Amino acid sequence: MAIVIPTINLKGGVAKTTTTVGLAEMLTSEFKKRVLLIDLDPQTNATLMLMSEYDWKDLNDDGYTIATLFEEALDPDETKFILEKTIQKNVSNISSVKSLDLLPSSLDLMNVQDVLAKMSTGPFHVTNPIEILKKAIRPIQHNYDYILIDCPPNLGIITLNGLRIANGYIIPTVPDILSTYGIPQIINRVKEFAKNMDIKIETLGIVVTKYKENSKVHKNTLESLKKGVDAPLFSSLFKESNQTACAADYTIKYATFKQKWGSGLHFEAFYNLAKEIIERFERK
Repeated sequence: MAIVIPTINLKGGVAKTTTTVGLAEMLTSEFKKRVLLIDLDPQTNATLMLMSEYDWKDLNDDGYTIATLFEEALDPDETKFILEKTIQKNVSNISSVKSLDLLPSSLDLMNVQDVLAKMSTGPFHVTNPIEILKKAIRPIQHNYDYILIDCPPNLGIITLNGLRIANGYIIPTVPDILSTYGIPQIINRVKEFAKNMDIKIETLGIVVTKYKENSKVHKNTLESLKKGVDAPLFSSLFKESNQTACAADYTIKYATFKQKWGSGLHFEAFYNLAKEIIERFERK
């Protein structure tokens, strides 16, 4: 059964999506893992980092996105979501990435979030809005070593669907006051959710992104995070880099991970992050 890891932060602009995509590509290209990336963020950034915008528009027009899954839950009598056609096989613009699949997102998710939140979750209701994703991917979980989930920047019903199937979660953050402010809230909310659902969700740790060595605020915040008061800190440190911005452009083709993300410290950071995660789960 796949190990499921969502990435979460309540603050936008913290490199949550690039961390998720880069980690997925690292796990497949360098560690030869079979990975499924589920894009639950209506902004669809992870989707468009891994596939052509034109191909995505065709899928979206045909209803082959994750939004259709949640729309179907609002009208259970009409079957709309087709898992086999929605999963996109062997995505990525890195030719050495051979085993990365994608469940693409859609802007249409914005329209269903509020309605889903009003659905009843009692034991006698056929559709529990928190169980939607779990039921949908159950037939394919054994096909993958890891499932990474890019969550929207909130703890709403869509994010809770990701947490419902999670073994543990990652919090990417810029080391500044605004980006780290909501971390205790995330951790407490996930603990409460896990307790209510009677499941275990491990706080895997915080990943520092967009680090500026010449910033006093970043240095001080990093030292504070190292104390591990709220959550463990991954050793990987992602410094601010123009390479990350370039990596978001799917139209550029690459042969290797190093060509896309950089061969220096950025490669090492992704490699070490993937290695820490693998060691955390596979030694058990």
